Amino acid sequence: MSLNLEDKKAVVAEVAAQLVDAQTLVVAEYRGIEVGSMTKLRAQAREQGVYLRVVKNTLVRRAVEGTPFAGLADHMVGPLVYAISADPVAAAKVLHQFAKADDKIVVKAGSYNGNVLNAAQVGELASIPSREELLSKLLYVMQAPVAGFARALAALAEKQAEAA
Repeated sequence: MSLNLEDKKAVVAEVAAQLVDAQTLVVAEYRGIEVGSMTKLRAQAREQGVYLRVVKNTLVRRAVEGTPFAGLADHMVGPLVYAISADPVAAAKVLHQFAKADDKIVVKAGSYNGNVLNAAQVGELASIPSREELLSKLLYVMQAPVAGFARALAALAEKQAEAA
């Protein structure tokens, strides 16, 4: 069933609203995917805070006009699923990891920081740790010297207690 003009305008406005805060847009072909697999993909995207939508390419082209993602318009051909995220790596990570598990999803292109990325570059972007992972690693690095110092003080106190 086709959309009337008002519905099309609403879809364009919805996608454009998602693009305002977005840092990454990834495009993947979903030809021949089963409904259950698509449902799993949507659930994974929701968990990661990724906006995932199957939309007519012409409507997305209109939504990306005048945005840093406008360069992707040339790649919007065929049955595509669009992943949009404010986290720089979340959209790429969700589609790239799902493409490994289900060969019916094929990452075509992406856009990050105003640059158009090919499928290999999207894979590289997906391999970057997420913000949470980087923060936890930073916290570990910051805590390690303090924890080592505390262990040394405890060992020194124990040694002095044995000597006394």
